[in-house]
Amino acid sequence: MAVLEVVIAPLGTGSTSLSPYVADAHRVLQETPGIKYQLTPMGTIIEGELDVLFPLLQRLHEVPFEKGARRSMTIIRIDDRRDKELSMEGKVKSVEEKLVTSK
Repeated sequence: MAVLEVVIAPLGTGSTSLSPYVADAHRVLQETPGIKYQLTPMGTIIEGELDVLFPLLQRLHEVPFEKGARRSMTIIRIDDRRDKELSMEGKVKSVEEKLVTSK
């Protein structure tokens, strides 16, 4: 299982607002089985198997073009840990535990 962060930024749309594009991308996520995702103020975190995530990323990259954008930049960060289970919640919990024990 991998955890990734994706930021998709349409360029040259004539507007500084990204929320319509984010909403359309999240509609794609809602329709995708086998993943978990979380919207954040600066991107979206997605958890799932790589064989599901890579085609999904390609689909998400196409969303701005479907809305008329002529250019889109997609930034992807992938955390693919193979020595133990990885999850969004587990990553946050690990840091929170260290905050408590380091007081």
